[in-house]
Amino acid sequence: MTEGNFVDFVKVNIFSGNGGRGSCHFRREKYITKGGPDGGDGGRGGHVIIIADKSLWTLYHFKFQKHFKCEHGGDGSKSRSSGLDGKDVYIRVPLGTVIKDSETNKVIYETIDDGEQKIILEGGMGGLGNWNFRSSTNQAPRYSQPGITGKEMQITLELKVLADVGLVGFPNAGKSTLLKTITSAKPKIGNYEFTTLKPNLGIVEYRNYKSFIIADIPGIIEGASEGKGLGHYFLRHIERNSILLFLISSESEKIVDQYNILLNELKKYNPELLDKDRIVVVSKSDLIDQKRKDKISLEISKKTKNVPFDFISSVSNQGLTELKDNLWKLLNP
Repeated sequence: MTEGNFVDFVKVNIFSGNGGRGSCHFRREKYITKGGPDGGDGGRGGHVIIIADKSLWTLYHFKFQKHFKCEHGGDGSKSRSSGLDGKDVYIRVPLGTVIKDSETNKVIYETIDDGEQKIILEGGMGGLGNWNFRSSTNQAPRYSQPGITGKEMQITLELKVLADVGLVGFPNAGKSTLLKTITSAKPKIGNYEFTTLKPNLGIVEYRNYKSFIIADIPGIIEGASEGKGLGHYFLRHIERNSILLFLISSESEKIVDQYNILLNELKKYNPELLDKDRIVVVSKSDLIDQKRKDKISLEISKKTKNVPFDFISSVSNQGLTELKDNLWKLLNP
């Protein structure tokens, strides 16, 4: 999915280096007529290494480079000198990136902590020089090993946004407006569906210089788990959030039904998502009276199995402080 500078899915081709050849050489010096074997080993081919980098937030840089090739190992030489190892190639990716084998779709690695490194494609081993094959019965071996050929692979990089709180809701429910109000983020806002086509992150400043990260996930529609409305592109960003905030507009006549539709889509996509803590938030509460609020509160209490809920208005700032308090309690039980 590509939107502006945000790229969260890309395929790249990687090539590890070949191992260097072992040397078949014999010692030749003055006054030494029959020097033994002294051929050195070949160097190792370069590895392809993934590095997790917290300063990155998108896979945009892979739009300009999709092929990564390592150096080959150097050949062995006389005097048991080993060849140089090929230079490794380091690929930097954001935290929350899943690396898959494009052919089998098997997950190779996932980046979680900043600075962690993982070899995802090893370079070929260098061949042994003839010095390694000497023995009492074969004191002058005239053979050595070639280096092992490097590997090549196409990998798929999928970025899943890491955040403490993920905003889940139907299009045009007010998620971007809430994010803009309680953080310094500046998401695109419009009075039409699918205004947001990429996840937006913001830092919520809490009491006593504390903070947490909230993510605005593009709107989900019924059938998203089957790919409708770019569902597969959006739903994967929810997997890495600690808390799911279900934002539903007060303009909806059946708020609990909408909550259950969203919950069902998450269950179809990945049942483990239902294990996360969640909170229901009714937005645009300044448009309804107290009687309507009481009716909604009673309905949510009866039908959502003790899921906490709040009423807010991002425009008039109603209930935002209470919402921050409740989110902090869920994050720090």
